[in-house]
Amino acid sequence: ESLKVLKMFTDFLSFMVLFNFIIPVSMYVTVEMQKFLGSFFISWDKDFYDEEINEGALVNTSDLNEELGQVDYIFTDKTGTLTENSMEFIECCIDGHKYKGAAQDTDGLSQTDGPLTYFDKADKNREELFLRALCLCHTVEVKTNDTVDGPTESAALTYMSSSPDEIALVKGAKKYGFTFVGIRNGHMRVENQRKEIEEYELLHTLNFDAVRRRMSVIVKTQAGDILLFCKGADSAVFPRVQNHEIELTKAHVERAHVERNAMDGYRTLCVAFKEITPDDYERINRQLIEAKMALQDREEKMEKVFDDIETNMNLIGATAVEDKLQDEAAETIEALHSAGLKVWVLTGDKMETAKSTCYACRLFQTSTELLELTTKTIEESERKEDRLHELLIEYRKKLLHDFPKSTRSLKKAWTEHQEYGLIIDGSTLSLILNSSQDSSSNNYKSIFLQICMKCTAVLCCRMAPLQKAQIVRMVKNLKGSPITLSIGDGANDVSMILESHVGIGIKGKEGRQAARNSDYAVPKFKHLKKLLLAHGHLYYVRIAHLVQYFFYKNLCFILPQFLYQFFCGFSQQPLYDAAYLTMYNICFTSLPILAYSLLEQHINIDTLTSDPRLYMKISGNAMLQLGPFLYWTFLAAFEGTVFFFGTYFLFQTSSLEENAKVYGNWTFGTIVFTVLVFTVTLKLALDTRFWTWINHFVIWGSLAFYVFFSFFWGGIIWPFLKQQRMYFVFAQMLSSVSTWLAIVLLIFISLFPEILLIVLKNVRRRSARNPNLELPMLLSYKHIDNGY
Repeated sequence: ESLKVLKMFTDFLSFMVLFNFIIPVSMYVTVEMQKFLGSFFISWDKDFYDEEINEGALVNTSDLNEELGQVDYIFTDKTGTLTENSMEFIECCIDGHKYKGAAQDTDGLSQTDGPLTYFDKADKNREELFLRALCLCHTVEVKTNDTVDGPTESAALTYMSSSPDEIALVKGAKKYGFTFVGIRNGHMRVENQRKEIEEYELLHTLNFDAVRRRMSVIVKTQAGDILLFCKGADSAVFPRVQNHEIELTKAHVERAHVERNAMDGYRTLCVAFKEITPDDYERINRQLIEAKMALQDREEKMEKVFDDIETNMNLIGATAVEDKLQDEAAETIEALHSAGLKVWVLTGDKMETAKSTCYACRLFQTSTELLELTTKTIEESERKEDRLHELLIEYRKKLLHDFPKSTRSLKKAWTEHQEYGLIIDGSTLSLILNSSQDSSSNNYKSIFLQICMKCTAVLCCRMAPLQKAQIVRMVKNLKGSPITLSIGDGANDVSMILESHVGIGIKGKEGRQAARNSDYAVPKFKHLKKLLLAHGHLYYVRIAHLVQYFFYKNLCFILPQFLYQFFCGFSQQPLYDAAYLTMYNICFTSLPILAYSLLEQHINIDTLTSDPRLYMKISGNAMLQLGPFLYWTFLAAFEGTVFFFGTYFLFQTSSLEENAKVYGNWTFGTIVFTVLVFTVTLKLALDTRFWTWINHFVIWGSLAFYVFFSFFWGGIIWPFLKQQRMYFVFAQMLSSVSTWLAIVLLIFISLFPEILLIVLKNVRRRSARNPNLELPMLLSYKHIDNGY
């Protein structure tokens, strides 16, 4: 009994060794090579080249090429991503008066008439104070061709900063007669309208960040006065101005100007100042020095000191800077929507500015009904959380229940024609995510996500970087684990780029942090269209075909070996020679599928980019579902059965050779293996739609190499082999006419179902709805009701 158990164990191990080739170990190597080499095609794409920066696309990782074809949600920044981040100073408002359109040679600011003027014309000193604030409150560096004392020619100045906004404001002040000359020995130098150089000692600076939404500087004038200048978002500056009646009135008018400029799509900043007494400055200076010397939490302590200083300020005015929409940004958004992708805009800008940009880039259509979850809508009630709960319930009811359930056609018509967009700001998002009660928070979050899923587009404004990452994380964790993509250009976008499945960096003007931390970097937002709709589509089809083809050819390879065991007494006798077992995946069938997975274009790239709906055909991992897998499995089982039994019935004849000799075991295996290699290679040739000289070389070259190797391996007596069992087997096998006919017939029978299916599938390639569109449809393509 013990010997029987031992025999069973050894037989089991022997069969494991015999059948281990069904595991596609070489597939891992091929997939890695395909991903690595395929990434170069993205880098080499000339359509991604941008003449302005003299750069093209950059691939930082090669593991996500196929993920580009499975994206469900796109999260995009606004400034520098949808827009050019090329700022131009348009106008300003000082003490409630609107100014714009002054030329360089104009003495001071020119006032424009408008309905928002409230006070008399702003005082000359206030105008100059405003322009000095623009020249002093920034982190701009100046590059001069020649450093000389006295007035500096404007043509010799070049401004550099990580923020294009600051450069635009400094240039705007320069246009009105106040020129920032530079910093020398800790003193900021400004050339005024009288061509005189004013020097201000720079005492302290707290740079702008996305959380505070403002920056401040403390300077000392030549007369010894100490001033604090602050500029930032209206939501960060207005609460910190003085509460005097005159200041509140000015703030009201300034706010009206800011909102009007924001609705026009301009980026707005408010400017304020504060005089600091020498005694107060000594205390402040001591606190700032202690904060700078702190070993831990240095930045937080600095912010705390400035936060205490930035109170009871005097509002001077506001600025409006134009940031034009990027070329083809609107067309790209439309194409992504047509491809079935949901686009969310996450920005730190003011709601009105962001909304205007969303309309301009066609994220929101004129027919889109907007649902707002903002501070303005929630503050209508004393209890913010109660009001938030009411709005969430109201919006969910509108989206889920405002159509007849009984009539399916009406529901379909509603979903096709009625579009909803959601607008939410950072404060409201914090209420949703950080409610006072955990149960309420979870409930708010669930309802909020239900609303988002039903909206065609979502705008999130006044977002901090961490909030952007939180939103991406929320969507990632949805049921079904949708694939997310984030695209941005600045350091404040890095968190959401790292959080999403695929991160795209724009090689913008705010540094290269986003590009360095991303998976892919492109010069412009418009390049996202081809990256997803063409490269993503093709790479997914290629990798899906590669994976299934490997399982297919390995099953074809091992099934005759399995069937052979029923005819050899389960003796673990191999059907193929050891050399064939080793060379099958390494040499005979590896290069054709690698070339296919790199070069195949089953649909022309121009067609993929011009008709975004084709992207939906591969969505939801359509080609790696159970249906396509079963198709490949049954095809392999059928062909493997034909290989073995076709050869088996051939051997039932009494003689195959002209000299009346009967073929042996190794001849039988060689015939099966020959039919196998030719069939799986020709199967790939049938699947190839885009032929290049490389495809021809590797496909026909692999078949020629197999024939050459078989003659070579069987034509020499190898001294290191104990048994010369393959000696002259291949040559004698091909000397029989019956064998030639059998090989050709078995190959045709094996491929006939595939040929028949392809013919039937492509009979209706020319769709009635698209008479000019001919598409060689893949068998595993998903059917969608959109004319395909």
